[in-house]
Amino acid sequence: MDGFKAGADDYVAKPFHVEELLARLQAVVRRSVTKQGAGLSLHGLSLEEDHQAVRLHTGECLQLTGMEFRLLRYFMLNAGKVLSKARLTEHVYEYDEDRDSNVIEVCVNRLRGKLGKDLIRTMRGHGYVFGKSAE
Repeated sequence: MDGFKAGADDYVAKPFHVEELLARLQAVVRRSVTKQGAGLSLHGLSLEEDHQAVRLHTGECLQLTGMEFRLLRYFMLNAGKVLSKARLTEHVYEYDEDRDSNVIEVCVNRLRGKLGKDLIRTMRGHGYVFGKSAE
């Protein structure tokens, strides 16, 4: 039960059969492929995974840099949550990239310029929140 509360969507109790483990792994892969193929849409934005772009509610398609794309994708997957700069850095940098201290801020500002200033809010001292304000 604790595993589900922590975010797991499946588990295998011991003792288990290897065939059951393989079947469950295949199901996880199928689910993840289906999610990726379906695309990610939120707040009038649709990520176009194959083109590293975002389609606006107006139909306009904007190309994004690799960092902008990864950042927007992570924001969309965690909409409404406060995301610290450290957490964003962990999830958007490639393993071998040099982690510059202000790159996240620069990318957030570029995304705000492309998507509108109100979609990514700064929570002073805490990080950023993606999504429309409840106010």
